[in-house]
Amino acid sequence: MPRQRTTRSVLLLALIAILTLGLAGCSSDDESSDQASGDLCSPPGVGAAAAAPTNLAAGSAQAGEDRYTTATAKPVDQIDINSLGLITPGTISVGTLSDAPPSICVNSKGDYTGYDNELLKAIADKLGLNIQFAGTEFAGLLSQVATRRFDVGSSSITTTDERRKTVGFTNGYDFGYFSLVVPNGSPIKGFGDLNASTRIGVVQGTVQDDYVVNTLKLDPVKFPDYNTAYANLKTGQIDAWVAPSQQAEGAIKPGDPTAIVENTFSLNNFVGWAVNKDNQPLIDALNSGLDAVIADGTWARLYSEWVPRELPPGWKPGSKAAPLPELPDFAAMAAEQGEGEEPTQNAPRSTLGQLSDTFFDWQLYRDAIPDLVKTGLPNTIILALVSGVIGTILGMLLAVAGISRTRWLRWPARVYTDIFRGLPAVVIILLVGLGVGPVVRNITNNNPYWLGAAALALLAAAYIGEIFRSGIQSVEAGQMEAARAIGFSYRSSMTLVVIPQGVRRVLPALMNQFISLIKDSSLIYFLGLLATQRELFAVGRDLNAQTGNLSPLVAAGMFYLLLTIPLTHLVNYIDNRLRTGRPDRTGTLDPLEQAIVVERG
Repeated sequence: MPRQRTTRSVLLLALIAILTLGLAGCSSDDESSDQASGDLCSPPGVGAAAAAPTNLAAGSAQAGEDRYTTATAKPVDQIDINSLGLITPGTISVGTLSDAPPSICVNSKGDYTGYDNELLKAIADKLGLNIQFAGTEFAGLLSQVATRRFDVGSSSITTTDERRKTVGFTNGYDFGYFSLVVPNGSPIKGFGDLNASTRIGVVQGTVQDDYVVNTLKLDPVKFPDYNTAYANLKTGQIDAWVAPSQQAEGAIKPGDPTAIVENTFSLNNFVGWAVNKDNQPLIDALNSGLDAVIADGTWARLYSEWVPRELPPGWKPGSKAAPLPELPDFAAMAAEQGEGEEPTQNAPRSTLGQLSDTFFDWQLYRDAIPDLVKTGLPNTIILALVSGVIGTILGMLLAVAGISRTRWLRWPARVYTDIFRGLPAVVIILLVGLGVGPVVRNITNNNPYWLGAAALALLAAAYIGEIFRSGIQSVEAGQMEAARAIGFSYRSSMTLVVIPQGVRRVLPALMNQFISLIKDSSLIYFLGLLATQRELFAVGRDLNAQTGNLSPLVAAGMFYLLLTIPLTHLVNYIDNRLRTGRPDRTGTLDPLEQAIVVERG
């Protein structure tokens, strides 16, 4: 009993602490809005101007001929917006990322923004179209565009011949250097120093991944996002990081013990928006809009606000007929700001210092809690409850079918269970979301939120069915025999006698499965969600991208604990109560009641 009281006290104190921080964060709107000053997903302005890199890898500059930029683009007023083949007429559906500022990210107001997306908004406005953004993972973005989950993929996508086999691309609106980032004092001074013994970090599915594997012929360490890769570099888990120059420059903060030692660049691999390769009218329309925003100065304004850096020789955005944008002299600005000076080399911090800076920034905890409470927590609970209820119903049906004496019920149940238990959760979610999604697009309005919940339910049903089956089969055969002996049918015996006993025996296992559902809800993000549909982990990751710190993810983890630990203790209490019954209270009776009990006995 003292141990249970101690556990409850700790949980109560944790709940009070989180709620206190949440109220403080919610009440300090000014502080939350002021966070934009340190928000990586906000335009840095011309004060962050940079010159073109001088430390280019040998032979990389201007490598390759530009074979894809169109000669011209139609005037915007000649574009028929009714023939663009949009998923939702009048609205461009865009799949993007939330973790790569300043190009693509979610800001402190919860809006998808960044240079790429702001430019796309300007083009949509020129075309007279609405635009809707949804966050997803880069590894699945091109497939989602190819299967028409999205009209457009916006993620600083470097165009390559291999990617053109899957999707089509617009003309270039940006260029892409690859940067090699290493810890200060590293013996690695350039791409030529990388070898098979070097642990090289890349983001999975990016062109940097392709560069390391197919050009350098090395085996990299693959990460799901840029912030995780950079955190591993700072903590010494990898020796080098190959990243887009914008993300590398944005990630490295003053005082970080890391530096960019070399860059590489190719003219034919410009950055464009991905479109279904069969939808040429939409590609043409975006090219027309791009030329239009270049001509009226919008491109130059957004470029100067978000990614102010000198253009490489021989490259310009838009079609070959588009005018050359008028930009400030970023090289001169960078020189005035001392960009040419040798960066200060910062000694690596102690392990405890790195852990403290990376995971335990208490101010970021407080800033994260309002979004976690308002957006992440409700969506996590909704997804877990819906999938849990449906999965439990389906699981019970699978369990009954699995022990049926009819093989036409038993065999399909076993096959279903084997398949759904054997496949990874993310594969099932993608199969349902991207496979069934296009079929039921008119019903779901191209919103995969409930498809994700359905995928989780189908996954949970396989596990819950096995839990129920084991519980039912653990009930002694004599229970069935006794029920049949007093006249119950087989169905009534199962429904009223055997199944209730089996369910009671597996309550802890059922709760473990529900806890797994709570955590697996984070995988729904792969299907592409609106900002208002993000669950706890997605909210924490977006805040991680805004700040470059992993503390918001730890804060999200606290909410998972807040959900799962009380559930564990609750089911243990219920299970114990069902096994032991009500406590004996005869010792608490008054003398008269005790006398009556004794007399009746």
